[in-house]
Amino acid sequence: MAVPKFREMERAYGFDEVAIVPGDVTINPDQTNIDFTIGKFTFSIPILAAAMDAIVDTNFAILMHHLGGLAVLNLDGVQTRYERPEEVLAQIVQASDQEVTSLLQRIYAEPIKENLIGERVQAIKRAGAVCAVSVIPANTKRLAPIAKEAGADILVVQSTVTTARHISKSYRGLIFSELCEMVKIPVIVGNCVTYSAALELMRTGIDGILVGVGPGAACTTREVLGVGVPQVTATMDCAAARETYFKETGKYVVVITDGGMRTGADVCKAFASGADAVMLGSVMAQAEEAPGKGYHWGMSHSHPTLPRGTRIRAGVRGPLKRLLFGPTSVTDGTENFVGAIRTCMGVCGALTIKDMHKVKMVVAPAIKTEGKYFQSMQGLCGG
Repeated sequence: MAVPKFREMERAYGFDEVAIVPGDVTINPDQTNIDFTIGKFTFSIPILAAAMDAIVDTNFAILMHHLGGLAVLNLDGVQTRYERPEEVLAQIVQASDQEVTSLLQRIYAEPIKENLIGERVQAIKRAGAVCAVSVIPANTKRLAPIAKEAGADILVVQSTVTTARHISKSYRGLIFSELCEMVKIPVIVGNCVTYSAALELMRTGIDGILVGVGPGAACTTREVLGVGVPQVTATMDCAAARETYFKETGKYVVVITDGGMRTGADVCKAFASGADAVMLGSVMAQAEEAPGKGYHWGMSHSHPTLPRGTRIRAGVRGPLKRLLFGPTSVTDGTENFVGAIRTCMGVCGALTIKDMHKVKMVVAPAIKTEGKYFQSMQGLCGG
């Protein structure tokens, strides 16, 4: 007797399960165009530094701008809660594993100071850098106008999961269409992993969407809540929503894959899945200039009752410029991300990031292990 099924499940794929198929035509990597544009701003590399306290302070934002990318400053973090955030960051870095979560809960209980928002934004603007800031939905109505008045160029509204419709018994929630009309600067919203939610968010008038729930190295949402979709499938579904919305309106909403990328291969696969840019967290935390000094912690680590992040030791690899552009002496793909992007585009015959959206990918669970017997033996032998 056939057993009726309660529901059907679809297969979803992460970076380690797929491979990019090289093109029939190849081009020189230095001829590729990897520009990323949102609103009136164009960046020479399609890489954003995640809005996390261990990664972005005003100095890091300025440096990232000069290197051609964009760093997002977290307005809900220590930079806007404390006059001397470096002292607070030192406490977090020095805390033991047993005490760090309770310490973070105490640190992030300090109220946000509105005057510090203006000071941080203006420090970035005085250096001639594009200033992008991040707020959680609950604080957006209060903090977004302050950041805009101070000179912020791009607003990111970010939470673990973001939808266009939120059901609550509390006061009237955040309406993204009204927010876009109020701030009149590019608005990026995240995070999202499905076609339907992405399309509905795009229809509110936003300019960009962040893709990813729980893939980050310092995020434990998947362990705590069991929620998330592997990044290749999530990016492809949100990119499909972008194409649908573009056909409807002629407006192109950028798709930014956020989290889960450790190597150049992961980043390249994100672009092949449909991303216009990537947001990196733990990779950026490994830069010498990152304020976390080699440590990295999740944005939800400080939740007062249900933390969904953890502090990890990412280590310090070297200067940010080397991580992005090389030269590198490591062979594992964890440095020179821009070089990896350009070289992958070259072997795929992709002149632009949009051309990368058209390259073929295959399901290939053995892509990292096929033919690598001696590499695995080397690891087992400690050499």
